[in-house]
Amino acid sequence: MSIRIGILGYGNLGRGVELAVKASPDMELVAVFTRRDPSTLKIQTENVPVVSVNDAADWKDKIDVMILCGGSATDLPVQTPEYAKMFNVVDSFDTHARIPEHFANVDAAAKENGNIAVISCGWDPGMFSIARVYGSAILPDGNDYTFWGKGVSQGHSDAIRRIKGVKNAKQYTIPVESALEAVRSGSNPELTTRDKHTRECFVVLEDGADAAEVEKEIKEMPNYFADYDTTVHFISEEELLKNHSGMAHGGFVFRTGTTGANKEHKHVIEYSLKLDSNPEFTTSVLVAVARAAVRMKNEGQTGCKTILDIPPAYLSDKSGEELRAHML
Repeated sequence: MSIRIGILGYGNLGRGVELAVKASPDMELVAVFTRRDPSTLKIQTENVPVVSVNDAADWKDKIDVMILCGGSATDLPVQTPEYAKMFNVVDSFDTHARIPEHFANVDAAAKENGNIAVISCGWDPGMFSIARVYGSAILPDGNDYTFWGKGVSQGHSDAIRRIKGVKNAKQYTIPVESALEAVRSGSNPELTTRDKHTRECFVVLEDGADAAEVEKEIKEMPNYFADYDTTVHFISEEELLKNHSGMAHGGFVFRTGTTGANKEHKHVIEYSLKLDSNPEFTTSVLVAVARAAVRMKNEGQTGCKTILDIPPAYLSDKSGEELRAHML
């Protein structure tokens, strides 16, 4: 029996989930929920209804997992606890500093209503989180390093677009090459947040907006830009669409450490991603996690989980026998 998927929100992430569900033979898309007028939204999957979010409660028994595709800045802190009361849910909340708070809010809502909620899924947090845990467990005497980019950060771009006076924006996260090479060398450098990355923003202003005020608000935004060297460029919408329409991203996770009686042997673990489409890769993770959420729910589990709580086999559509024969 197919896993019945609902999509809440139909931007870049929502469209990516739709494609990932199509590529998953054990899943079917049941409905797309939107804050817009449903009649104005055309999706790619035939015979699947587009429904107002106001009617989501009517679908409680028709959906196995609702995948939430809102932004982390303002949408998911409200939406995930709200919809965890009605559905098993998966989200991509990526404000690292606020994950413990988000987890607590979602856990209470999901447990109270007997549902499973898996938060902060994607590639970071998500696949990079797994790499960090594996690396630190294997090399306890060592250091973790994470680099993002060069690429478009959906969460940071969304956060800029929420600023008053901003019509559109893209933000690039760029690793500092000298810091990257110092880590690869195994020298275990001490690096601050500012040492590792720069941030570059391309912003289209609304008519009459105060550029200086917008730039100040971007650069002082906590959890997003305040700890980085940030450059803001104000450009036309035509230039943004022409030169900044792609969604490529990627990054690196390192664990460097030593073994031996005298710490004489150095080791470097490196996990990297190079992504043509940040949203499509992120949503491919969300869909795999939705499969795991159903399996955990069928075992009687409830409450909030993260990707760190999921056995790897639960993410795969292959059987245990197939995994042992071909993946182990």
